[in-house]
Amino acid sequence: MSTTLHSFVDIFDADFGEEENLVQLKKIEIPIIQRDYAQGRKNNDVDRVRRRFLESLYKAVTEKPITLDFVYGDIDKDGVMTPLDGQQRLTTLYLLHWYAAKKCNINTDKTSFLKSFSYKTRPSARDFCLSLIEFMPSFSKKISKEIIDQAWFPLDWKKDPTIKSMLVMLDAIDDVFKDVENLWECLENNAITFYFLPIKDMGLTDELYIKMNSRGKPLTVFEHFKAELERQIREIDESIAKRIMPKFDQEWMDLLWLYRDAGTGTDADMITDDEFLNYFKFICDVICYRNGDSAQGRSYDEFDLIDMYFSHHKEDSLDHFIVLEKFFDCWCDMKTLGFSNPTEFLASIFSTKHEANKVMVDSINIFEDCVHNYADQNGRNRQFPLGRVILLYALCTYLQHRESVDSSQLLRRIRIVNNLIRNSNDEISDRSDRNRMQALLQATEDIIVSGVFKDEADNNFNVHQIAEEKEKISFVDSNPDMAEKLYSLEDHDLLRGQISIIGLDHLDLSDRFVSLFTCNQDRVDCALMAIGDISQQERRTYWRYQFASYGIKDAWLNLFHKSGNSLGFENTHEVLVNLLSRSEFFDDVILSGIADEYISKCENEHIYPWRYYYIKYSEFRPGRYGKAFFDDKENKPYEMLILLTQFNSSESSYIPYLYIADHDHINRDQKGRQLLYPNCYVTMTNDSYEIFDKTSDELIETLDINQNEDGTDIEDRVMKLKVYLDSRK
Repeated sequence: MSTTLHSFVDIFDADFGEEENLVQLKKIEIPIIQRDYAQGRKNNDVDRVRRRFLESLYKAVTEKPITLDFVYGDIDKDGVMTPLDGQQRLTTLYLLHWYAAKKCNINTDKTSFLKSFSYKTRPSARDFCLSLIEFMPSFSKKISKEIIDQAWFPLDWKKDPTIKSMLVMLDAIDDVFKDVENLWECLENNAITFYFLPIKDMGLTDELYIKMNSRGKPLTVFEHFKAELERQIREIDESIAKRIMPKFDQEWMDLLWLYRDAGTGTDADMITDDEFLNYFKFICDVICYRNGDSAQGRSYDEFDLIDMYFSHHKEDSLDHFIVLEKFFDCWCDMKTLGFSNPTEFLASIFSTKHEANKVMVDSINIFEDCVHNYADQNGRNRQFPLGRVILLYALCTYLQHRESVDSSQLLRRIRIVNNLIRNSNDEISDRSDRNRMQALLQATEDIIVSGVFKDEADNNFNVHQIAEEKEKISFVDSNPDMAEKLYSLEDHDLLRGQISIIGLDHLDLSDRFVSLFTCNQDRVDCALMAIGDISQQERRTYWRYQFASYGIKDAWLNLFHKSGNSLGFENTHEVLVNLLSRSEFFDDVILSGIADEYISKCENEHIYPWRYYYIKYSEFRPGRYGKAFFDDKENKPYEMLILLTQFNSSESSYIPYLYIADHDHINRDQKGRQLLYPNCYVTMTNDSYEIFDKTSDELIETLDINQNEDGTDIEDRVMKLKVYLDSRK
């Protein structure tokens, strides 16, 4: 028997078979062995499938006719067709035609074929279908409620899963089609058709039904997704469809089998649906960014992604299918690289600590991370960082060009890309008003394929890091014996790929840097400040300054990573190199000696720069974010406000000189800028303390701080305030 095209209307009474064995289809009967009707179930996945299916049917009757997938079934000698595959679609079409008949008030002589659709799964489902034919809804309220309120509807039917699903579907159909006036006419004129393949003499045993229908299991989102994707590519190019679609169940299934989620269900570890969809969403983002678009606010629903990038109506859809194929295929043949699977390949490249001939990353198996975690559990939002997207793209680019890039080039180029990613937090962005991903992916591809930077590229990685990477390429080419020392320094936890704070000219100091940061970091901070000011001014605010911190690593990272957002990096570099030049190794004793020597010198000479107070008093170094406020650091260096939050002043902020003298009376309401007493309050300027009347705010007294002609204290202002406050007790 051959495949024929039919609508739900004309399939009844149609003839099938050869002339000598012609059979007329009289009835469609869903057998007992089939699962319950599932398209009306209530859960997130089914809701999406139902919505999309009904949207497709709506477009078919309002815009362009549609042909659904194949329906297979056996027709017996009495003309009863038993669906082997297609039960869900047939039931939905039955409900849609019932709705159209009632909504358009069609004569029963035209709709009598609806009585020829029945369920054997349960007597209740069969009886419900028969009762439904005779019922005329008012359409004044929800159809399901109106049906349940009928005398012919027993309450126990509400427990039947097929009937429950049908009621949900009828309400959904009403929501979608209620404004389609000529619905029945459209259905009669073949707006919705499907291919029907009769199957004869197959011996429809229970085993066959179980095999083909997975009894008791609703169709998965992935099955609907794959069917929709196949429909689109067949509309575009049948030959390419024949090449690509088998890979879903063969090469690509084999690729993802290693990464299937064990889950908790009986068969949860036997499918790779979620893994496929996660990687599919990564590929869609690649397509999005290559097109210069932003993914911000864009849907991550897999069916929406099909519409956006793979619909046969879209001009570039064929190109996108080729991208999909390449990005899957590139991981499939690891044996040509000498590995059994992607995990082994990635383990040969990456390490979570410094290793020779490897690139240090936070997580080695980026491919597994992608297929498990690219989108959240609802599949709505990406939770894979953009930096990881770029790194995975770099690997896919290499795999697609592996014939022209050898393993040593791969390691060097992946290291460069990784360094750029780790030092371009501000630059890696896909906001609609600041989308740089197209340029970043192109720059990544250029590096991986050719090993060079194209200077004309705009919206690229961090300009300082690009400049450093270019210098390092030349340096390694000229000094290959120094490459490992350079890479080891790059992998230090406080440098993370950027070594400008030390510099290629001082690469011989790298071991000393490692030694330095095995010491107490507060002592490192004090030793550095004893040599010079290492703080950096933020360009974003100009009033906020970055200092070191013994409690938060990010403070050191901000100091040691050159950025367009800070001023003073070169001075920090000079101070650090000065300290590293003083000893071949460091410990806390050596560092304390440097700081103590500076303190003693200041006290012996009676010269007290603001750095003296910073080193002597730990309150200047609270171990938080290392942030401080200066209104005018150059001219008023003593007017310093310590910030205990990352960005702004708060109730926890304080002027350290006041706080040290009498922290119990710091006025939190004034964000630590006053000492508050019953009758007065004390503030500080660059060269004095001022005492005001609490009630009238009038200046009562000024306590001048002696300074030299350079504006540097020649007396300890903290001790002076303490003496003054003691005298007032």
